Amino acid sequence: MLTTSVKIGNKYNYTEEKIEQALTFLRTTNFTGMEPGKVAIDGDRIFAEIQEYTTKDPKDCRFETHRKYYDIQYVAEGEEFFGYIPLSELEEDTGYDETRDLEFYKEPENPGWIHLRKGDFAIVSPEDGHKPRCIGDAPCKVKKIVVKVLVES
Repeated sequence: MLTTSVKIGNKYNYTEEKIEQALTFLRTTNFTGMEPGKVAIDGDRIFAEIQEYTTKDPKDCRFETHRKYYDIQYVAEGEEFFGYIPLSELEEDTGYDETRDLEFYKEPENPGWIHLRKGDFAIVSPEDGHKPRCIGDAPCKVKKIVVKVLVES
């Protein structure tokens, strides 16, 4: 699934080779037994972060964005609700941490939600505010692979 505004739909090439390389990694890698941590794919250009956690109440999660990388958030096990709202509708909270390529935001009034189940992924661009790790009906253990793909200007 990919969602964006027609106003910025041409800004990114979601069919470029490095996105396909990231998706091929997700399709061809057996994540069973892999421990949390960083996995190199193509240096700093493309890498994966394997995460394991239990989903939390949405009030305990935060909206975030990244400036340098797309996120391809892939649920290998479990399920979660994933908040989404355009960056233009978010109010800054923490300021940008360049080392972590991460910025958090105040809670918006009416975000959208995506239900990501085992095998689902979402591609998140720098203009996409997103709120991962949110609980559905009950807490759920999740194994997620977040592939970071460098956005080149």
